[in-house]
Amino acid sequence: MLERFFALRAHGTSIRTEVFAGFTTFLTMAYIVVVNPAIMGDAGMPVGAVAVATCLAAAFGSILMGLVSNTPLALAPGMGMNAYFTYTVVKGMGVPWETALGCVFISGAAFMFLTVIGVRQLIVNAIPRSLFSAVAGGVGLFIAFIGLKDAGIIVSNPATSVGLGNLTTPTAALALLGLVVIGALQAWKVKGSILIGILVITAAGWAMGLGHVASGAYNPSALAATAFKLNIPAALNMKGGLGVTLVEIIFVFLFVDLFDNVGTLVAVTQKTGLVEADGSIPKLNRILIADSTATMVGAVAGVSTVTSYIESAAGVAEGGRTGLTSVVVGLLFLVAMVFAPLAQAIPSAATAPALILVGSLMISALVEVDWGDPMIAIPAFLTVVMTPLTYSVANGLAFGITSYALLILLRGRARPKDWLLFVLGALFVLRFIYLAKG
Repeated sequence: MLERFFALRAHGTSIRTEVFAGFTTFLTMAYIVVVNPAIMGDAGMPVGAVAVATCLAAAFGSILMGLVSNTPLALAPGMGMNAYFTYTVVKGMGVPWETALGCVFISGAAFMFLTVIGVRQLIVNAIPRSLFSAVAGGVGLFIAFIGLKDAGIIVSNPATSVGLGNLTTPTAALALLGLVVIGALQAWKVKGSILIGILVITAAGWAMGLGHVASGAYNPSALAATAFKLNIPAALNMKGGLGVTLVEIIFVFLFVDLFDNVGTLVAVTQKTGLVEADGSIPKLNRILIADSTATMVGAVAGVSTVTSYIESAAGVAEGGRTGLTSVVVGLLFLVAMVFAPLAQAIPSAATAPALILVGSLMISALVEVDWGDPMIAIPAFLTVVMTPLTYSVANGLAFGITSYALLILLRGRARPKDWLLFVLGALFVLRFIYLAKG
């Protein structure tokens, strides 16, 4: 049955290979079960509930992707988008987390609508590919900065804005040890290095009294604290019309999810040899519909945007070629869901190194940027640098797209088909004006 459904022989693979690939992918991305609750917990959300919701969303998304598209893509709440959700939307803008979840749901619905009617392709073609890599790099720096701050390695300084913290404090010292442990494991190419590092530092943190296990039963029932708590009417601002700020939030959720998916799709499908001769990706609409559905289900469960994970490439490297790999990943997340609420006992000293090193993995996308061409390098640089320095993915996107539109206009390279790019640039300029007046 599995052979017929997933066409294993036609893809040059076997059940054993696909199962092993699924385990490999799961181990490389299992850190999200610990890191995502730590980040979203800063938004005031119940950590145990977010941990269960993270597993549920990852399980649903990965299994759906495998069954619908038959591609070895695993899904989970996206790193970067959870940081945007917490630190920009909830803490920066003061939006309640229930309303922010409503925005995530709406962005997923919008993603599906744009995919079904074909507008998605217009948007993808309008954005220069260099900015896809720049967004990933900028988000990587953003995540690393958050990890360094959480560890106390970087602290605020009135004279220089930021400065080096006291590295002898238990949290900072353990975080540095975590960097060494995870870094060494990655250098030795140990599968699940991030998860192993988190567990090692957690044990050390508990021994030093930095972590604690809260009272209460640890089971999937913790999900009740976040499930169906999203507030869509507030996200739509039904009483006062569609708010500009909330439109911006939905816009960022939608576009970063789009960027994440396209970048991951290109990377993974190239490694699997699934790209067509003309560069197109087979079953692209099915892949994007599965992703948008997973985002909406994740918002209902209580997590930020669900997206395809670049760690899927680890399973592909182990031979994964079909959706059976993704189904195995999803089943493993279901098993992890039983133990997920224990994530609230993980000290920040254990999750901070994971954030820093995940950031280092994401910034590798910058090698795809042609830094010798100012037309590409300047918008890419602005995207990368403005994301962490303004603590906002939205600002990074705005500077990158707007500067690129201006450069091709001033250089005389604007073409009629670039009309959507200029529309996006104009909208970002209006956004800056709106923020200045606010």
